[in-house]
Amino acid sequence: MPQNTFHVSLYVRDLAAATERYRKLLGIEPAKVRDDYVKFEVADPPAIISLNLGGEPGTVAHLGVRYPGTADVATEMVRVKGEGLRLLEEKGVTCCYAKADKFWVQDADGMAWEMYAVSADA
Repeated sequence: MPQNTFHVSLYVRDLAAATERYRKLLGIEPAKVRDDYVKFEVADPPAIISLNLGGEPGTVAHLGVRYPGTADVATEMVRVKGEGLRLLEEKGVTCCYAKADKFWVQDADGMAWEMYAVSADA
């Protein structure tokens, strides 16, 4: 059964050095490598760790949850709206070299959460 996957996006100063360190730390190869972006997909526990150039190195860019499908995103978006939280909806956007449906919401301290499902590689 498909499952939700935790996502953390980190800002790094040196993408090559960070990639090598995470290879050693996680014991896996990256699932996607681009000039400005690297993604690791950890199976247990299910997690996506993405490394991004820019921002303040060593800080969290955003957190999130990847859902198995776009219907799951739509269901969660309705639920979150029902809780009275403001959100930003994005359908069919290309980000991090993937096409996705998503919505963004902030926690009480302003941390951005990306709630999404990938529909295709880009």
